[in-house]
Amino acid sequence: MTEAPVTADRVPMYGPEFAEAPERVYARMREHGDLAPVELAPGIPATLVIGYDAALEVLRDPATFPKDARRWQAGVPADCPVLPVMMWRENCQAADGPAHARLRSAVTDGLARVDPAALRENVERNADLVIDGFAADGEVELIAGYARMLPTRVVLELFGCPPDIGERMLTGLGGILNGVDAEASNAMLGGATMELVALKRERPGADVTSWLLSHPSELTDAEMLHQLVTLLGGGVEPEQNLIANGMRLLLSDDRFGGDLSGGSLPVEDALDEILWTDPPMANFGITYPRQDVEFRGRVLPKDQPVVISYAAANTDPSRAAAGRAGNRAHLAFSAGPHTCPAKGQARLIASVAIEKLLDRLPDMELAVPVDELEWRPGPFHRALTALPVRFPPEAPRP
Repeated sequence: MTEAPVTADRVPMYGPEFAEAPERVYARMREHGDLAPVELAPGIPATLVIGYDAALEVLRDPATFPKDARRWQAGVPADCPVLPVMMWRENCQAADGPAHARLRSAVTDGLARVDPAALRENVERNADLVIDGFAADGEVELIAGYARMLPTRVVLELFGCPPDIGERMLTGLGGILNGVDAEASNAMLGGATMELVALKRERPGADVTSWLLSHPSELTDAEMLHQLVTLLGGGVEPEQNLIANGMRLLLSDDRFGGDLSGGSLPVEDALDEILWTDPPMANFGITYPRQDVEFRGRVLPKDQPVVISYAAANTDPSRAAAGRAGNRAHLAFSAGPHTCPAKGQARLIASVAIEKLLDRLPDMELAVPVDELEWRPGPFHRALTALPVRFPPEAPRP
């Protein structure tokens, strides 16, 4: 067995090379086998699981690979840019065993009360409102103008969240995800979320926040805070990336260009492909072994992050690349007991968002060559910085 080196030969996951072409970096990592030594941020070592079968083994074994980050984060500086994303929170994502079952049951039961037909209507109505804001312009930057704005409106409506509180929640979340003054952003997000919890304790409604508060698991305010932050983070940032990455593929790949407005099949096929090759959260599923673990020919040091590369595992050369349309065996929504509890809603939101956009503006095209689009740096997401498009202006709707 060989122990992963602490600093030497680690592959950085925060620079421009990784952002521009992670598939080339993953290809080089495969020289290490199923596990690659990486740095998530300067001075923050981790092991990246890049083999499909190895990833499944880790995701399905929470006893060996638990989620509790507290012993790791005790040695991490408070201003570490990845700390707010990785730090322990009282949510189902960071718990295991009975604690995980209790917290997850509140989330899954709350999400199960979201009617799919009502969610579709929510997305369609808000999509029309967002598109109305730029349809007459003939051009828009799709990420800021649509892919971020639409899921934001949808999720905050599901939360029953007033606009003023929602704006502060989203500002704080954006700062955390982009590593901008992470401490202050985390404080802003927490303060605004607690305002929402207090509001819904006083005036409950037919919304996810109120359903979580009334659940038999009797979540505390702290637990409510962290469940909502997790749902917001999962419902806005990855959803934005899924919509944008799907639109990029649809607008740039000749396989989809023949009849984008002719039905939902091209959209569903594009989403399948994106979830295999460019999943919106490319590297996540972070675990922290409690003791040194012998795994796949390595010793994984205790209390050091083991990160699942959904993107690298999905494109593992040992897996057949053909026939991805309709194939849902990808790991984009994780696997095992921590599988994303909202994957059905996430897929519906992205599908309806893209279908509505193409239905309203069927002659949309990229405003720049696809190879000039830039990707945001960072170890976790697969996200474009911008997606400018143009189209024949649409007359205002009545």
